[in-house]
Amino acid sequence: MLLTLPSISPEIYRLAPGFRALSINVEAAPLTDKRIGENALKEACQAVLAGQPAWAESHLSAWADVFRAFGAKPKRTPCSAEALRKRVLRDGAMAALDPVVDLYNAVSLRYAVPVGGENFAAYNGIPQLVVADGTEIFDTMKDGQPGTESPDAGEVIWRDDTGVTCRRWNWRQGVRTRLSADDSKMWFILESLPQMPLEELHAAGKMLTDGLNKMMPGVRCQTTLISAELHNA
Repeated sequence: MLLTLPSISPEIYRLAPGFRALSINVEAAPLTDKRIGENALKEACQAVLAGQPAWAESHLSAWADVFRAFGAKPKRTPCSAEALRKRVLRDGAMAALDPVVDLYNAVSLRYAVPVGGENFAAYNGIPQLVVADGTEIFDTMKDGQPGTESPDAGEVIWRDDTGVTCRRWNWRQGVRTRLSADDSKMWFILESLPQMPLEELHAAGKMLTDGLNKMMPGVRCQTTLISAELHNA
C-alpha cells in the first residue's frame, strides 16, 4: 500500500499555531454492511444533542478564530464540523447519504472535528494545504449545473496539481474528488487545534478506521499524525 502524505505550507502553522491532523490512506474492500455508517451517524447525532463532546464549543470557537484570521466569515461559512453540528442541533438528526460519507460525518459530529473524505483516485499529485493566490480553479455546482470559481487571495485551501479540492480550509468540498463507498482509493484528513485533546484526535481516527473495517472487511488503512513538530523534523 502506497502511503501518501499531504504537504502543509509553513504559512498554515503561523495562521493556526498548534494545528495538527490525522492523514488516513485507505485501500477499500467490497462493502458488506452499509448500515455501519448510518447507525454511527444516528448515535453521533444523539451525542451532539446530549452536549458531547465536552470540548466542542472551545474547539469550534478556535476554528472560527482561525477562519477570521485568513479573512473568512465563520457565521456565513463555518468550518465543516460546526456546520454539521448546527444542522443536528436545529433538526435533531441527519439523513443518511452514503455509507462512507455517513461514517466520516459521524466521526466529525461525535468528536467536533472537521473531517474531509476524498476519492484519492481523482487526485493529480498530493494533497496540499496552502494559502491561495486567487488564480486557482475550484469546480462546483451552480444552480444545479457544473461550474467553476476561484478562491479569494489569502484564503486557505486544499488543492492538488489540478486545482482546488476544498475551499476555506474545510468549508466546501469540490465535485471532482467527492467520495463515495464505491471508490477504491480513499483519503481522509481529520483536522484539529489544541483545544481538542490529542488523544481524542487519535480516538476519532480509530472510530473511522474501525468503522471502515466493520463496513468493508479486508480494507487497508494507514494513519499518520501531521504536526508542525513533525513537519519541521
